[in-house]
Amino acid sequence: MHTIPGLNKPQGAYYDPATNRLFVACGGDGTVKSFDGTTYRLLQTVTLDLDADNVRYDNRSQHIVVGYGGEKFLAGKVTRPGGGGALAILDTNGKQVGNIDMDAHPESFQIEKVGTRVFVNVPDRQEVEVADLAKGTVLARWPVAACTTNFPMSLDETHHRLFVGCRMPARLVVFDTESGKIVASPAMVEHTDDLFYDAGKGRIYVLGEGFIDVWRQMDPDHYDRIGRVATPADSRTGLFVTDLGELFETTPHHGAQGAQIGVYSIQ
Repeated sequence: MHTIPGLNKPQGAYYDPATNRLFVACGGDGTVKSFDGTTYRLLQTVTLDLDADNVRYDNRSQHIVVGYGGEKFLAGKVTRPGGGGALAILDTNGKQVGNIDMDAHPESFQIEKVGTRVFVNVPDRQEVEVADLAKGTVLARWPVAACTTNFPMSLDETHHRLFVGCRMPARLVVFDTESGKIVASPAMVEHTDDLFYDAGKGRIYVLGEGFIDVWRQMDPDHYDRIGRVATPADSRTGLFVTDLGELFETTPHHGAQGAQIGVYSIQ
């Protein structure tokens, strides 16, 4: 339909139907750009810091939340020094209205729909930082004791469970969001970069190196892997759309393999 050119390493994106605006976080220059959702015309640019990354929507406050900046941790090593990162709070016009400091670069984060907390993966500190979006402060730091390199995350708010994907070693870490304690940490697919909780079916879909793992939630503290679907090499990021019952997974260009999006029907 359309291509928006000239973006410096676009990473996270969010479309707001109420205002018909598309927000894109660019890791290369640390900007968040807002576009008209019909004409794709650039409306505003906010400059944050290096590595503007994940983008989420806070339904309670109707704000856009963007993770950016800070020390970057990959493959067990610091790849970019820089101290603390942060969550930037933007209104739906694209203006920055707040900031919450993190101890290092924030990776995936999830926002409560009932409540004001946000749960943030901070792999450089091997922890989940819990912040209050209304107060703009960090409330707690939960150690990810079972593993390191905690990147993807999903939230089961009904059962008070937070799912965190680790790479070293590859584990699905399950936190009790009321106590901050780990209740399960089974081994899973290697090198995950995205995972999603399917509340309707009580499942977790983990996108990793060469496979999608399917986990069943037996109860809030017990999980059983019920499937493993082979995928093309380097396919690790995607999007689960509940209303469609479909899981989308991206495959980057790699050698003779062209870039593509795989669409998987959830049965």
